[in-house]
Amino acid sequence: MRFGTRDLAVRYAGSGAAALDGVSMEVPDGCLYAVLGPNGSGKSTLLKALLGVVPVQAGHAAVDGRDAREWTRRELARAVGVVPQGEVISFPLTVHELVGMGRYPYLGPLGGESEVDRSAVARALELCDVADLASRDVTTLSGGELQRVRIARALAQEPRALILDEPTTSLDIRHEMAILELLRTSADSGMTVMVVTHGLDMAARFADRMLLLSRGRVAAEGAPEGVLRAEVLEEVYRWPIAVATDPSTGMPRVTPLRSGGERRS
Repeated sequence: MRFGTRDLAVRYAGSGAAALDGVSMEVPDGCLYAVLGPNGSGKSTLLKALLGVVPVQAGHAAVDGRDAREWTRRELARAVGVVPQGEVISFPLTVHELVGMGRYPYLGPLGGESEVDRSAVARALELCDVADLASRDVTTLSGGELQRVRIARALAQEPRALILDEPTTSLDIRHEMAILELLRTSADSGMTVMVVTHGLDMAARFADRMLLLSRGRVAAEGAPEGVLRAEVLEEVYRWPIAVATDPSTGMPRVTPLRSGGERRS
């Protein structure tokens, strides 16, 4: 499944500046694509435009060659699993029930679960290491546990693509790496994965391509080694940054420096 934008512009009512201003990008089939940038650079807005949930002032956003706004909610829910940022779940619901919501696009008029639905939910619970939490009330979970459950819900949809906004928020090292490896494996198996993240080093390790946004515009796009360059990152983040090659991975390793220069012993 492919995602793409061409000269995309989005402006929110009451805002003096455009959230996105002439953004063009392409996410090919089976790609793990990272979207990077400072707070307020337009990352989440880009995802919303691709999901057809924000008005577009100019240009277009497309999903598999179709304008994002032409997809019905049901069609898109069957094709794309979404993990949004900052979702609040405040009503009683078990983990199993929440993950089971990922099967709603497939349920018939009577809404009964089939064996296929139950298998998809069980598989997603195992993949995200939350099967032992299945009977827990989601309001009792830690932030990291809830995040893994939300990812499991998206996987239960058995989509052709995943769109995730800060998917490793609140996760410890073990579960952060497990989720990133799961996303990498999914992409290697042909699923398209688009991830918004602030983790520059992790994006370099796992992503095939990346988009760096700055104030709603494209600052750089391409392979990690072409995007994560010190002069580009310093201009975008307005902070001194060093970039070296990680000897263990061969990929860029980004180090923010102290504003007055690094002190060395």
